[in-house]
Amino acid sequence: MDKVKINSFQFFTLLVLFELGSAIVVSVGLEAKQGAWATILLGMTGGIVIFCIYYLLHKQYPDKPLTEYVNAIVGKYIGTVISFLYIVYFLYIAARVLRDFGDLLLTSTLPETPLFVINLVMIIVIVYVLFLGLEVMARMSEFFFIFLILNGLFANFLIFFSGIINLKNLFPILGEGVGTIIKTAFPVGFTFPFGEVIVFTMILPLLNKEKTALKTGIIGIVVSGLLIAYTTMLNVVVLGAEVSRVSTFPLLMTVGKIEVAEFLERLDALVVVTLVLTMFFKISIFMYAGLSGIKSVLKLNSFRTFVFPVGLLTALCSITIAGDFSEHLKEGVDIVPYYLHLPFQAGIPIMLLLIALFRKKMMKKS
Repeated sequence: MDKVKINSFQFFTLLVLFELGSAIVVSVGLEAKQGAWATILLGMTGGIVIFCIYYLLHKQYPDKPLTEYVNAIVGKYIGTVISFLYIVYFLYIAARVLRDFGDLLLTSTLPETPLFVINLVMIIVIVYVLFLGLEVMARMSEFFFIFLILNGLFANFLIFFSGIINLKNLFPILGEGVGTIIKTAFPVGFTFPFGEVIVFTMILPLLNKEKTALKTGIIGIVVSGLLIAYTTMLNVVVLGAEVSRVSTFPLLMTVGKIEVAEFLERLDALVVVTLVLTMFFKISIFMYAGLSGIKSVLKLNSFRTFVFPVGLLTALCSITIAGDFSEHLKEGVDIVPYYLHLPFQAGIPIMLLLIALFRKKMMKKS
């Protein structure tokens, strides 16, 4: 393992910024309309449970990331295959988030700029930070977490005083029924964004106080879940459930409606700043996990040699994974949660934990 170490607050800020990522900007759980907030909280509960599973695996091998301890559990050959699949998974999801980022900037502020140029600029910044190391990114997360909290408070202040809130839009609270809420929460609402904390199995060994990992992780998931649920509820009370559901970026529309004293308006930049920062951390963490996996599989001392080519590959993949943004979104709802997220976030980790506990029990008996 690297000598890199991060503290509990840095782990917390990285996790919250990661979880917010694109989830705070795009539609999450809005198929349940007025009950979207309940869908998010239900998905958050599932996220807490699955993080506990990741932590139990981490406890068995506290000094190793996922791509290393998998060899100790299922053997070198099968473990190498699983590690390779996780590397591909981490980098593929990084490319998907990068595509989200590029398309939102095209929609909101840079309609004439080629998508590849937008994504490449973001990747260049990410590559530079990853080359400097995780500790640099962790210190950045502390500053930007506080900045985004202040940015959010300012935006909420303007929303409340602009008179655009209509609490009637929240009723009926569970109008679509409990069944719809559960169906929306699992698997889509659970896997995105809460199940994506699987990526932190690559970072848990770097905590300087291992005993705080579980508590810090759960608090981070709860804080991010509450923030996403609150933001979704805010979109509903401002735009209405149906408009929020069909809108690609409802938060952008919500903030766009702010008008205070007939001069303070067109504050879309607040959302764009939030988008850029949270997606920067989300893409960076996924790429870090992929690069760390490459380093452990190839048994290298550092992944710096691979940072630029992997970054360029991620940028190219973000352009080619879908013909247009509609196709990209459809894949994200109909394919990715079932055929990628569920196996990698829940199926494989649960299987690994059961095998690890069984082997530990057999060793005690022998």
